[in-house]
Amino acid sequence: MPLGGDWFRIRHWPEGGGTRVDQGYLLVGGAPAALAQNVSGFIQDEARRRLGAAAARKARNAGLSVRKVVVKDTRTRWGSCTADGALMFCWRLVMAPLLVQDYVVAHEVAHLRHMNHGAQFWALVEDLTPHREAGTEWLATRGGSLMRIG
Repeated sequence: MPLGGDWFRIRHWPEGGGTRVDQGYLLVGGAPAALAQNVSGFIQDEARRRLGAAAARKARNAGLSVRKVVVKDTRTRWGSCTADGALMFCWRLVMAPLLVQDYVVAHEVAHLRHMNHGAQFWALVEDLTPHREAGTEWLATRGGSLMRIG
């Protein structure tokens, strides 16, 4: 399973509590019957934690604030922004390489100031991340593989 663009083998860890990453493994505690549910919960928690922290950092750097970050099970969008300052991200984004996450978070944070895709919006995206081109290319060529997960 990918996480941050790196691949981890899932290993059941019956004596362990919770789920954690350790030396190339995703160690999953609990009953064997709950393995899939525990992996899914861990990935969604990681998405909330990582994407939320990245959004807060980028917003602060741009003099903006995020009202809240929500992780959703979307199939057509990697992220979105509401007029009241809430950012939504697809939980699968946390599996993509870090530069892709950085680009998508920058894109949505830029929408906190510009609710369009005009020149000022793209200029702010460029200020917030050096990964616009690489991020869009990765999503176009490989993003579909993540959307098929789950």
